[in-house]
Amino acid sequence: MHLPLLHRPAPRPRTLLALLAAALIAGTGLAQAADLPQAEAERHAQASYREYFELLSLPNDAIVPEDIRKNVDWLAKAFEKRGFSTRQLDNDGKPMLYAELPGHDAARKTVLFYMHLDGQPVIPAQWAQKSPWTPVLKRRAADGGWEEIDAAPLFDGPVDPEWRVFGRASADDKGPIMMMLAAIDALKAAGGTPAVNVKVILDSEEEKGSPSIAKVMQAHRELLACDAIVIHDGPMHATNRPTLVFGNRGAAEARLTVYGAKVPLHSGHYGNYAPNPAQRLASLLASMKNEQGRVTVAGYYDRVRISAADRQVMAAVPDDETALRRRLGIARTDKVGANYQEAMQYPSLNVRGMASAAVGDKVANIVPDRAVAELDLRTTPDSDAAYLGAQIEKHILKQGYHLVKGAPSDEDRARYDKLATFSYQSEGADAAGAPIDSAIGRWAYKSLTDSFGATPAPVRIRMMGGTVPTAEIVKVLQVPFAIIPLVNADNNQHAANENLRLGNYVSGVRTIYSLMTHPF
Repeated sequence: MHLPLLHRPAPRPRTLLALLAAALIAGTGLAQAADLPQAEAERHAQASYREYFELLSLPNDAIVPEDIRKNVDWLAKAFEKRGFSTRQLDNDGKPMLYAELPGHDAARKTVLFYMHLDGQPVIPAQWAQKSPWTPVLKRRAADGGWEEIDAAPLFDGPVDPEWRVFGRASADDKGPIMMMLAAIDALKAAGGTPAVNVKVILDSEEEKGSPSIAKVMQAHRELLACDAIVIHDGPMHATNRPTLVFGNRGAAEARLTVYGAKVPLHSGHYGNYAPNPAQRLASLLASMKNEQGRVTVAGYYDRVRISAADRQVMAAVPDDETALRRRLGIARTDKVGANYQEAMQYPSLNVRGMASAAVGDKVANIVPDRAVAELDLRTTPDSDAAYLGAQIEKHILKQGYHLVKGAPSDEDRARYDKLATFSYQSEGADAAGAPIDSAIGRWAYKSLTDSFGATPAPVRIRMMGGTVPTAEIVKVLQVPFAIIPLVNADNNQHAANENLRLGNYVSGVRTIYSLMTHPF
């Protein structure tokens, strides 16, 4: 997919006096001036592209521990080459990687940078290239699609910022890891030291919901001690302006099964006689939402609190919703919020799959014995999985259903007309939120405006719709956080043909450099 709204912020004009001051600071070996010139960022980004391709060639699905260990070993060497001390944190055969830049200074604040090294599973046949694990360089074709081009200029020649690298984890999340390594290269080349103590943690199971992140962090709490956390994950705003995010929704999964007769029945002999559970399931699901897309389960939105100041922040986000609807191919949106940003502040109830009898060429003329719906619930800081699941359960009961733990017994069947099971659980990542005007928020905002300018201003988002393990990390370390995405919004993360725009790679190097060189 393509967003015609991408925008590359121009470097902020600098006076001769400012340039001389920056050179003087660099010459003394003190913390650098915060702005890494565009040309320098491009040079250090290009010097890291071979490593980037090498890293992308390593499969990283967390279901394969051996592949995760290969990624961790590779990244440990890459960080050590740049002077970091590293340590692999045990995690049931899929270690997480910790890295720390030497020169800890008690007078400086310590920032822990979180990224993840694992990636989503792949179906190779869905990718428009030889393999998802063989990264390729592409440019926009005349027909609006993407065409593969020779990657040689990427390593030694002029680079078009609109070119993209296609491969699994190119954007989510190996790209940001490599941007950090290139930013460190730029800092060392300038002969400076960071203005904050730099620690890094690379998660090995984020795409599996980070089920063990809290356990690993608790076991190494002293090692990971910090004053703030910066999370480099998720997409930037569609305008490609520097983006700050101050919360994320959590994720929970649920399953609803409606029962019919004991066994599938011949639809000729029993149609019009035995109730069809697929039809009942459809009606039950329909009762949970109205035509406007709002959840009608009593109490589902009751805990959401959005202040006037919050709405003002959301209104300032430069979303082009007409273009968004066009890109999505929808005529109208659900009316959960007044706009896209406001819609992300509410918990969601999404039907992600349904099944009863076979379909397609396997279909049979039967009344099915059961029908199943798989749901995902996006939670918010004020509405967790336990609360939302309890409200849905109450709603099911109000529709006349009797809930059983497993397959209903003969006694259940004789006594109750409507039988169902309902279960839910967190997928391992809860929702998290932080004040936009917090100390870390002000520090990050100043870092971005110093490097990219205040006009147009960085985009500040109260809460993004996707899920990262922010809450689990913060619960253990008890420090504030900010999410600072670095990759293009149309990167196809989690899907086939994932990609990273090279202009974003360069701006990501500048962003991380700026964060490291601004006192917090």
